[in-house]
Amino acid sequence: MSETFSLGWEEWVNLSALGLPAIKAKIDTGAKTSALHAVAIEPFGDDNNPQVRFIMHPDPSDATLEVVCSAKVIDRRSVVSSNGVSESRYVISSPVTIGDRTWDIEITLTNRETMGYRMLLGRGALSDEISVMPSLSFQQKELSYAAYKKLKRRKGGTKRPLRIAILTQEPNNYSNQSMIKAAKARGHVIETVETSRCYMSINAHKPEVYYDGKPLPRYDAIIPRIGSRMTFYGMAVVRQFESMGVFCLNTAQAIGYSRDKLLAHQVLAQHRLGMPNTAFARSSRDTKGILDLVGGSPVVVKLLESTQGKGVVLADTKKAASALVDAFRGLDAHFLVQEFVKEAGGADLRCLVVNGKVVGAMIRQGAPGEFRSNLHQGGSAKRAKLSREERRAALKAAKAMKLLVAGVDILRSDTGPKILEVNSSPGLEGIEKATGKDIASDIIACIESNVSPILRGAV
Repeated sequence: MSETFSLGWEEWVNLSALGLPAIKAKIDTGAKTSALHAVAIEPFGDDNNPQVRFIMHPDPSDATLEVVCSAKVIDRRSVVSSNGVSESRYVISSPVTIGDRTWDIEITLTNRETMGYRMLLGRGALSDEISVMPSLSFQQKELSYAAYKKLKRRKGGTKRPLRIAILTQEPNNYSNQSMIKAAKARGHVIETVETSRCYMSINAHKPEVYYDGKPLPRYDAIIPRIGSRMTFYGMAVVRQFESMGVFCLNTAQAIGYSRDKLLAHQVLAQHRLGMPNTAFARSSRDTKGILDLVGGSPVVVKLLESTQGKGVVLADTKKAASALVDAFRGLDAHFLVQEFVKEAGGADLRCLVVNGKVVGAMIRQGAPGEFRSNLHQGGSAKRAKLSREERRAALKAAKAMKLLVAGVDILRSDTGPKILEVNSSPGLEGIEKATGKDIASDIIACIESNVSPILRGAV
């Protein structure tokens, strides 16, 4: 600052880095430190990345307006208040904007609910170029609490450090480790939580998720990576987090859509998306009728619970198809019968959709003599270039299933793209290696853009 900058004894302050675009602050040269109102102060992270999260009520006259803030902890020190009481406070750093000037200051966090101002700007935050006129008010641009209404509606979410949990039974697999690395690189704190070890307190007043005898902390976001064997219970845990107001990358409803193959096909059909001709049966004795519905042999028969290519069988001839359908019926199992798209040549497309965009695509080729292209079944993968029609189908499928993150599997047929499956927990290893893209960072960016800084309020 090269010229004198004048402040009154009270000014409007913008702490946009904390998600606080408008606060009335008292300028007090008698106080050494600056202080910001904070309640529900919760430290998180570790010694190498200490963070603190807190709730701020920026408008003293509206207790319903709550903003979640978080920042890196730079110190913890003892501060003596004006009434002589010593208090240990977390210290954070943030740019402050008053008028057309912005500079960095240190701020201590404390409960100021009994004070007239939610922020105190002390002399430690004021340089020699700043003059304070104690008899005047608001010498710089006035702001408004209406800014929080715009903040709530703004797309792009929050840029503050987030506390994220991955719900998984395999914390060390490639996908989870890739997202952990990406989240840490972007300044967030992330941890894994084993789904099966969670249990829930279900009530109207304070729903909680417990883990090893203790309630889990409040997370800003949950990444569900629920295995097929954990679908029912995992969805219940995700619903519990949703009831607690936690952002879930994919909702329990969307996961349910994707895991129920019959429901998924019905939803895709309702949205007029191309699929292989499909029949569903359990106890019907009309084997011929079932096969005729999909155009006759060859056909693919799938158990509803099949994953990673397991429980999926190709029947080349009418006799083999009839025997297979009868065998599945004998198991008292629910199954789908689908036409076999021969021209696909044992290959399919995996399109990774994140937040309404296709961020990566690969073509997977089955091993010699294998019609399944799953990498778990020995298939190979390379980067794919999508047609406009294929891209549109992938985006429409993810939207129909209400998934923010989805792996959409598509067959290339003579009549256009045909959707095989939409996966709510797509693996990242194959597609990151095939495309060379950091898709894990795209997923973390999706969380950043969807976590709202506003908890609730009259705005």
